Amino acid sequence: MYPARTAALAAGFPETVPVQTLNRFCSSGLMAVADIANKIRSGQIEIGLAVGIESMSQNPDIGGPHQSEFISCNSAAKDCNEKMGWTSENVAVDFNVTRDEQDEFAAGSWQRAERAQALGYFKKEIVPFTVYQKDPITGEKKLVTVYEDDGIRKGTTKESLAKIRSAFPQWGKGTTTGGNASQLTDGAASVLLMSRRKAEELGLTILAKYIITAVTGLAPRIMGIGPVSAIPAALKTAGITIDDVDIFEINEAFASQVVYCFKALNIPREKVFTFMPFVK
Repeated sequence: MYPARTAALAAGFPETVPVQTLNRFCSSGLMAVADIANKIRSGQIEIGLAVGIESMSQNPDIGGPHQSEFISCNSAAKDCNEKMGWTSENVAVDFNVTRDEQDEFAAGSWQRAERAQALGYFKKEIVPFTVYQKDPITGEKKLVTVYEDDGIRKGTTKESLAKIRSAFPQWGKGTTTGGNASQLTDGAASVLLMSRRKAEELGLTILAKYIITAVTGLAPRIMGIGPVSAIPAALKTAGITIDDVDIFEINEAFASQVVYCFKALNIPREKVFTFMPFVK
């Protein structure tokens, strides 16, 4: 399947419009933004639409394909097969992130999401979409219009999260749970990019300016803490410091990794997310 091509044609784009599918897991959407920005800067294109998608309901977890023994016997490469939830536990253990810290941050994230939705914070950014929804009990399909995030756990508190059992009991005192980890969900988001000249020519309001992207690598077993090295790299290239940035948003796959990232980067609490909810 070529999701970019399929989606573009279904959306009504002409066959002559080129598309490309990128994959860098959680950061695929941001990589699409960077790719388009670089193409605009180099003069290859004037306008591009960067889209990030996830459809976990259509991607059942049946495990990965069999891999060569050259990978399974390699102490570094085999860690690429580590379960995502286990990498969360690795981070919690290696960097001493407690269950209490994870639940506190996750509760705040859900509360920000609920508050933002109640105030219509994202209403102007959401395009209502009509889809078929299958009843989990009867199997009956019916058309529903999705106009807001329906995965927010309303009324979540630190105390309610503390009652949830560990998702990985084989870890003994595992701290990753269904409440402080990201959920199974479907969704998509897009950003329209173009040169300033083109935006002014079309009379469009400029919402933001793309400056730079930084990508760094680290051990697969602690994959979630990439921002600890990527953010300083981006700041250095841009010629700015943490003090010059008003708001930091870090993708929150698991509360353990995002708590550690903010700790390690020494980012002031008032610069963390504000309304932005990311345990989602």
